[in-house]
Amino acid sequence: MPEIRLRRVYDPPEPEADGLRVLVDRLWPRGLAKAVAGVEEWPKAVTPSTELRKWFHDGGSADGFRQRYEAELAEPEAVAELDRLRGLVARGGPVTLLTAVKDPGSSHAAILAERLSG
Repeated sequence: MPEIRLRRVYDPPEPEADGLRVLVDRLWPRGLAKAVAGVEEWPKAVTPSTELRKWFHDGGSADGFRQRYEAELAEPEAVAELDRLRGLVARGGPVTLLTAVKDPGSSHAAILAERLSG
């Protein structure tokens, strides 16, 4: 089974371990040059919407975020992008989902990794 890793986009790339580097944030990370980030894919259709991000930062719950994000991932454009990403994962080799959040393991990136591996 291909490996899906979660990492902060601000961490230096590890080319051999990272494999395909996929940014899963809607906005480009502040202060990070594109040449340094080593991002190869940026599928905005599977990133949390601006409205969802604002809702969560205004006090939304983690459970509510998951439910709303999963609903966004069920939209046709997101489904098509998820299928395309699953194809990239199926090629083998690691795929690293990159996010600017401090704890990728408890973020939308972890939810997305579940959807890609399931």
